[in-house]
Amino acid sequence: MVFSSIVFLFFYLPAVLLIYHLIFLPVTLGMNQMLFRRLSNLFLLMVSLFFYFWGENFLLWIVIASTMIDYICGMLISGGFKKGEIKPLETNRKVTWLQRLGLVMSITSNLAFLGFFKYFNFGVDNFNSALSMIGLENSLWLDAPQIILPLGISFYTFQSMSYTIDVFTGRVKATRNLVDFACYVTMFPQLVAGPIVRYRDVAEQLVSRRVSIPLFASGVVRFVIGLGKKVLIANTVAVAADQIFALPAGELTLAVTWLGIVAYALQIYFDFSGYSDMAIGLGRMFGFRYLENFNFPYIALSIQDFWRRWHISLSSWFRDYVYIPLGGSRKGNLRTYFNLVTVFFLCGLWHGASWSFVVWGLYHGAFLVAERLGFGAWTRRLSLPLRHVYTLLVVLIGWVFFRADTLSYALSYIRSMAGFGEGSGLVHNLSSFATPDLVIALVAGIIGSAPIVAATNMRIDAACSKMAERKQRWVDLAFVEPTKVLLLSVIMLLSVMSLASGTYNPFIYFRF
Repeated sequence: MVFSSIVFLFFYLPAVLLIYHLIFLPVTLGMNQMLFRRLSNLFLLMVSLFFYFWGENFLLWIVIASTMIDYICGMLISGGFKKGEIKPLETNRKVTWLQRLGLVMSITSNLAFLGFFKYFNFGVDNFNSALSMIGLENSLWLDAPQIILPLGISFYTFQSMSYTIDVFTGRVKATRNLVDFACYVTMFPQLVAGPIVRYRDVAEQLVSRRVSIPLFASGVVRFVIGLGKKVLIANTVAVAADQIFALPAGELTLAVTWLGIVAYALQIYFDFSGYSDMAIGLGRMFGFRYLENFNFPYIALSIQDFWRRWHISLSSWFRDYVYIPLGGSRKGNLRTYFNLVTVFFLCGLWHGASWSFVVWGLYHGAFLVAERLGFGAWTRRLSLPLRHVYTLLVVLIGWVFFRADTLSYALSYIRSMAGFGEGSGLVHNLSSFATPDLVIALVAGIIGSAPIVAATNMRIDAACSKMAERKQRWVDLAFVEPTKVLLLSVIMLLSVMSLASGTYNPFIYFRF
């Protein structure tokens, strides 16, 4: 089940929201708040497990197993099996063997789940390729089982693992309440495609959140905007991107390849940021506030800036749990460069079991190192438009490796982008792909990837606040708010019409 589906929008979500708020109503009314808040967490846990089971069937056991292991490990690390209050551990304490065991068990089990289900097929393919290269074709493992990749395993294993690491380092105290912890791990808004929510960011909300009409309304607005991003922009440009990247390398031309990569860049941004918007919006509808996951990455002026804005929950996860533990930038320049390359090698591998993803990660790591070596200081002397062009060019070329099925195809595609393609343009040219729908989606995507709409909305809100101070609130109520409601209604209507017509509706990040 995906958010951009008729079943979710008109059956699952309305039913879940209705029952949840009926359960939560006593909390709002101040009646036995602890009991009904716990019951609401139990309800969220059950519907989240059902949500995952709907798409993955009995692969649900992986989520349950990961949750149980990390819950037990958290208890071992914190001493939660003993009587008494659980408190955050001191950072300068003497680490016991039991605490170290709990941390090792958590990290090992999560990485084992991730490694087996995500990289087993990749490992077998590379093993067979290596044997073929040295002439041992008779030893190929041809009957190896094909392992199915569970949805969202990269997200929920990282999320669950961050809990035990934070308990071990004293950033957060463990919880004895299994329902609360399982609710945190399996929360359906962000279970299968992020953002990666850390326990310390929602621990207080699990036990003391409140639901209000303004928060719920802001969640609806955010959800509708995310749905529009996904259905109206990402799905539309995805058609052209997929068609162009399916062309044989010998038929690629300069114009077509640039159209394809721009379409893909907008697809992946609006697909994933749209999903994040929907997840954040759904969280607000249930009383949770999730951190932002994107901050207009395509307006970045350097690759370092890009990674402060793109998939913030993942980049901050690697920073806090890999880069800093490796030494960060505290152990000299060479070690810093090594740490950066290591992090982005792992970041590429996290995204997918393919050498193309590894190259994409190393590619970004190389530019981050280059910017630290002095290239970044040189680019900062350029004008802002040139810095922006540099960053976009690097990012777009990087997306070629990310999207291409093979490294050889990626290199051929980049060669065509540079004007050295083999295609004549007689069979496949811009007119073959540039439909009116695509042109509209490209224009909307380019505008939407910059903070133009957000800045305009902020100015309107500021003007309305000034009018309210002058007792002219009626202008906001009579014109501004109805206009916003109308625009959101149009986005929702167009999105539903598009879904009902059975248009192309992939979710890129589900395969990660």
